[in-house]
Amino acid sequence: MGDITVFSAKKIITMDPNRPEATHVAVREGRILAVGERDCADQWGAVVHDDRLADAVLMPGFVEGHCHMGASTPWDYAYVGAHDRVDPDGRLWPGTTDIETVIANARAHADSLPDDAPIITWGFDPIFLSSERLNRHHLDRISAERPVVFLFSSGHLMCINSVMLDLVGYDAESSVEGVMMGEDGKPNGELQEMAAMFPVMRRLGLDHRAKAYEEPYIKKFALHCVRAGVTTATDLFAMLTEASAAELSRVTARPDFPVRIVPALSSLAGKPEDVVAQVRALESTGHDKLRFGAVKLMTDGSIQGWSARVKWPGYVGGQANGIWNTPPEQIYAICEVMQREGVQMHIHTNGDEASEVTLDALEAAARKHPWPGARHVLQHAQMMGRGLFERAAELGVCVNLFANHIWYFGDQHVAQTIGAVRAARMNACRSALDTGVRLAIHSDAPVTPLGPLFTAWCAANRLTMSGKVLGAAQCISVQEALRLITLGAAYTLGLDGEVGSIEAGKRADFAVLGDDPLGIAAEKLKDVPVRGTVTGGYVTLLDQ
Repeated sequence: MGDITVFSAKKIITMDPNRPEATHVAVREGRILAVGERDCADQWGAVVHDDRLADAVLMPGFVEGHCHMGASTPWDYAYVGAHDRVDPDGRLWPGTTDIETVIANARAHADSLPDDAPIITWGFDPIFLSSERLNRHHLDRISAERPVVFLFSSGHLMCINSVMLDLVGYDAESSVEGVMMGEDGKPNGELQEMAAMFPVMRRLGLDHRAKAYEEPYIKKFALHCVRAGVTTATDLFAMLTEASAAELSRVTARPDFPVRIVPALSSLAGKPEDVVAQVRALESTGHDKLRFGAVKLMTDGSIQGWSARVKWPGYVGGQANGIWNTPPEQIYAICEVMQREGVQMHIHTNGDEASEVTLDALEAAARKHPWPGARHVLQHAQMMGRGLFERAAELGVCVNLFANHIWYFGDQHVAQTIGAVRAARMNACRSALDTGVRLAIHSDAPVTPLGPLFTAWCAANRLTMSGKVLGAAQCISVQEALRLITLGAAYTLGLDGEVGSIEAGKRADFAVLGDDPLGIAAEKLKDVPVRGTVTGGYVTLLDQ
């Protein structure tokens, strides 16, 4: 048996109802041996006391149930988003909503590049602009000689200039869904969803998901997680090859690697049976800090990009209903294969029509191939109402709500996408919990910044950027919100037996905090400082 280390803390919030609070936790061989007072592990033999965390508050390591390892890679490009953002190295990038400033910043970025390099920016969101929607003419002002690509914050849209349109062959005769046309009948530069965007990405080699599995970016993502108190994180649209999986396995296996990674393989990688085969092959490369076994389905698009599939009465501006990245008949087919083969599914559904179709498909698959405890997860599910939550609970389907949207896009949803009534019940944590849904909340980083305490603050307070409470009836308590970023998220990943609470037998994964989130007002929850993490008993502090 290994050595026993007893960590002391100002307070330990365990999320274990049998012992909600403690001051000491004993760790042996990377697992929690005992929780309690200073003598909690004395009966097990000689102990070593570690007081490095004595002035901190410990919680279970936060579990981010929907983010992407690509959260570290966009920073290679110029950030042109509307919100202030902090990069993995801690640098602040100011946001802007003025189109002329955006164009000027992109030009400045272009000047820093080689003359023949494409000009790529990320984080843009036209819903915050008061002027006309971004189009190829704006981007032609940045450069008329080389490709210009603006990646939108949602990851579901982009805008490209005339040079790039010519390179991929988009013109007035193009019939690809998502290639948007201007009043002149020609492509206006905006591309919506995967079928329209993939040719651009292939032409430029713009594959930030592949880059995410290179060692420097894996390490940057890990630092990102430590800054947020995250010890378990998903990569929820993994596009892995045999080589990149091997590299990811090698780097994450190191004793000092501070986060457990749970990739969900993209169902767009091939036929459902081929995706199952790849999942099975990847499982052999996994280990304690790398957990394979799930897949990700992409059904509809983005609400703020008007590409999500929504039910009647549609969008308040009269925009056409959104785009199916995976048509309903194919959703049914994929769900049946994964259910039959025992592969857990994480399914992107932003609009309520997409959520309803997906629940129909999951129910049909379960009738043919019963699998109690499958724990399939509807991801985002932002427009689900009580009736759909009740169906999810009946089917045993989990939901992971995009709580950050309330603050980042709430005002815009009221004014421009789905209107005040439906926006007031977006990301309805209260309804989900009341109907018995197994629930988590998330950031979808890099769409919004990785930070579970901020996500919990969004769910508890439901404040928009203008300071309004959007749907007070859907607020939840701080205690409930903290559970959703620990045990709640762990359940959706099938890891609640290992992480999500501080109790004997589980992994010794802790978030190291500078204040007590249960001892402050709900409005201050997002301001609780994160000082580092402990993963499998290995301490990583930000001030070291």
